[in-house]
Amino acid sequence: MPRRRRLVVPVLVAYLVLAVPLAAIAQDPDGPDGAGATEVTVGSDDDLFSGNKQNEPVVMINPVDPDIVVAGANDNIDLEACNVGADNTCPFTEGVGVTGVQFSFDGGQSWNQPTYSGWTARDCDGVVGDEANPCRPHVGPIGTLPWYYENGLASDGDPAAAFGPVPDANGDFAWDNGVRLYFANLAGNFSAQRDEQTFKGQEAIAVSRMDNPSVANYNDKNAWMDPVIVSKQNAALFSDKEQVWADNAESSPHFGNAYVCNVAFRSLGGAPEPVVFHRSTDGGDTWTQRQLSAATNTNQTGGRQGCTVRTDSDGVVYVFWVGTRIQDRQSVFFMTRSFDGGRRFERPRVVAEVDEVGIFDPVTQRFTFDGVAGARTVSFPSVDIANGTPTGIDATDMIVLGWSDGPTPDAPGEPNEEALVQYSLNKGVTWSAPVDAAPTADRPDFAAVAIAPDGTEAYVTYTNFLGFWQSTTASPRLAGGVVLTAPVSGGTIGSFSEVYRGPTGDARGSSANGLISEFLGDYSYASAARNFGVAVWNDVRQAADCPAIDAYRQALVDGQTATAPAPNNVCPQTDNSAFGNTDIWGYSTR
Repeated sequence: MPRRRRLVVPVLVAYLVLAVPLAAIAQDPDGPDGAGATEVTVGSDDDLFSGNKQNEPVVMINPVDPDIVVAGANDNIDLEACNVGADNTCPFTEGVGVTGVQFSFDGGQSWNQPTYSGWTARDCDGVVGDEANPCRPHVGPIGTLPWYYENGLASDGDPAAAFGPVPDANGDFAWDNGVRLYFANLAGNFSAQRDEQTFKGQEAIAVSRMDNPSVANYNDKNAWMDPVIVSKQNAALFSDKEQVWADNAESSPHFGNAYVCNVAFRSLGGAPEPVVFHRSTDGGDTWTQRQLSAATNTNQTGGRQGCTVRTDSDGVVYVFWVGTRIQDRQSVFFMTRSFDGGRRFERPRVVAEVDEVGIFDPVTQRFTFDGVAGARTVSFPSVDIANGTPTGIDATDMIVLGWSDGPTPDAPGEPNEEALVQYSLNKGVTWSAPVDAAPTADRPDFAAVAIAPDGTEAYVTYTNFLGFWQSTTASPRLAGGVVLTAPVSGGTIGSFSEVYRGPTGDARGSSANGLISEFLGDYSYASAARNFGVAVWNDVRQAADCPAIDAYRQALVDGQTATAPAPNNVCPQTDNSAFGNTDIWGYSTR
């Protein structure tokens, strides 16, 4: 039976967001077009958990120079290994950042992860069985965003990226001034001691910026500006799931404005929790804030999450999020628009009904996609607009909206989930009927969409699971990345065809830092230039299943008291796979 359900937003979502996805097998084959995928998170040590895990990727193509592509992910590259202190604990090291960043200078066909300096524990590998010598973080090499430690902060993941123009000395924006990279993420205080904290509350939204990223400067810490706290914080605020965008079409009267949306959890209990919107007109130096949605989170109203922000060639600002329609408690996507550069917004309205994916898991107390103690999941909106960047002249302003839609099968023969895509040609007033971009045999999770700036090609990526939802941890849970494209002509998106299907790995080899469950994050990402697209996803091909971890998780499923094993001591490891080793992989159609 269909499992329609209202959106339930759990307490302190952002802490779980920092856990990471994992698992894998096999080497990468060529895609149907003859070009293979490449690993994006190339800087990490794949051998030791949890430094070998990444999840929740973002990717963005520079609209002025499409050779330049930036990516990011939740990245444990600088954390201590589990063998520091107790061998069966894998904590997030206090003060160490987890927002990784990567650069490509050939249109996403190969990747470089910079090494900056900051607060690190990446060399704290520990010694098996030696619990007397705790890790001592220190200033040293990092593969995450710079200047957080120096500003009393720690980068805490949920990366988002956008390119916009640079303002001149008079505050006027032009591409001739250069290209500015906006890189948003969650930020925590470096110190847990209250009198040493930089901001109030549990988590803030911060934006880092870099002008004109290039081969010459991507590895230079000084090319980055100090992070700016965007959210208006208070002692009880947990800011979460942000998205950043810059008005990047010269045809827009608001060209150069930068925008951020996020959900503001205004108490440690998770409610109230409105969608809030931040606006900058000076290149990200300062920001104003306004509330876009109701704040209540009750059994009747439900919560809200997963906001996305974009602009069209006329500078109209669109913000989407997933929430609950009060009348029938149906999960839906809301959209609101601003016609004055983000000063005022219209009343939000429903643009799609959502059958959320996943089945409730007793271990994580979350909805999971592949089984008990499995990969948590939720249906977030993915949006892109053919706004003609960088000039806006040839914009079609087609809005594409994509998501993973349920229900989730837990027995053979039940219908699979879908990767639904719908579009609008009139600024979101009316929408096409949603169509499933995925083959019916696939179980698509974390679906993401993109459309070329001139509106000629659409892209979809997702993580495909091969089996139905499992009630035990005994069987493999195979998953791999898929990329699809479709021509767009005459205001219509054509049929999607597969351009890449990657090797599968076992998602049981992924893990949250607490070890009780898998972790693959909440989303994949895609970005499009005029003649190619780049997709990124969390990949488990090099993650190794660990029988001891499976047994531990099964004991928790069965309600037993169990002690976590030490993964770096007891889990199998080969030359090309290890427990917890989930990577971000990418595919470019260039």
